[in-house]
Amino acid sequence: MQSTQADSEIEEEHLLNFVVNSLEGELTVDLDENVEVTTETLCEVLAGASAGGSINHVCETTDDSPHANTVRGHLTDQFELDSVEAVGDTLLQRDALETLPDRPVEVCADLHLDPYYDDEDETEALYSSQAKRGTTTFHAYATLYVRVRNKRYTLAVRQLVAGDTTSDVLGEFLELLDGLDLGVKAVYLDRGFYNSTCLKLLYAHNYAYVMPIVKWGETIQNKLSEGWSREIEHDLAGEVTFPVFIDCVYQQGRYDEHGVARHGYAADAPFIHTPRDAREHYSKRFGIESSYRLAKQSLAFTSSQDAGLRLVMFVVSLLLQNSWRYLHWRYVAAPRRGGRRLLQWSFTEFCEMTLRAAWTALGVRRSVPANQPLDDRFFR
Repeated sequence: MQSTQADSEIEEEHLLNFVVNSLEGELTVDLDENVEVTTETLCEVLAGASAGGSINHVCETTDDSPHANTVRGHLTDQFELDSVEAVGDTLLQRDALETLPDRPVEVCADLHLDPYYDDEDETEALYSSQAKRGTTTFHAYATLYVRVRNKRYTLAVRQLVAGDTTSDVLGEFLELLDGLDLGVKAVYLDRGFYNSTCLKLLYAHNYAYVMPIVKWGETIQNKLSEGWSREIEHDLAGEVTFPVFIDCVYQQGRYDEHGVARHGYAADAPFIHTPRDAREHYSKRFGIESSYRLAKQSLAFTSSQDAGLRLVMFVVSLLLQNSWRYLHWRYVAAPRRGGRRLLQWSFTEFCEMTLRAAWTALGVRRSVPANQPLDDRFFR
């Protein structure tokens, strides 16, 4: 018997309510009694800004919202990096864990570097790394991500600052995974986590893993410059020995390149038997890059240098993605034999609906002053 869609609808205001209720439930904002702004209004502005541009844009196009500086001032006063990270984990996991299956899932950890070009002395929480896009200074974010049923849910986010290392972040992520009632098939890492400390952490926590290697040292460079696909043992810095799968493919003019491309993967997982297995399984990690492309659609623009405020906005952008996927799977997709029937509902449309709801809640501006009477061209 075929299931039918329930006789109900998710309207724009429901989407805003869902996001605002999530934020209000976890983002504790202590406002003085004489402050006219409410936590609900701050959350509405924050949700609308993430869905549609910036705090300035939402405040300037609505009549009932406070001034943008007032919103930023309250958010800056309330949130610091450590508190936002803890709250962010709870926010992101809140509904995502409900959708995960009983079987082991694939987990990804990725490092996202947002280039910074201004004066380094005028901001905080910057991270230095190898040169990229003309700078060595970045706002850096690491995310922990679950991939299941071709959907991706962010479970945690960290901002890296001067003195932090990727092994510090990975250690936190693995401890978080240990505390969740979650079976992990394997952890997929990007090359930013390729170092002896991270590898030892993976072995200490007993997680299968796959990650690309970095060509550090003459030994590995020589092994990657000759021969065909094979498995070798590699010793990194004399501290840890692990299997490396070298996958070789003919480029055949792809990206105007010819000859043989050799890629090495550090991999220790029961389902990785050949170099091709390592390449094909690691290719699944690239799905995490789409989270950053979507994040740019839902990341409120800001020139603020406050690390806590910037991280709040990044967390909300990831929360919107999680909420969209959760609502799409839980309420919009109709259950049926063989899998749910999906209705076309893009993330862009989700954001547009959320922004319109925020405009309605905050009293969108529907007229502007005119310096002279209107003539017949303005009427029909």
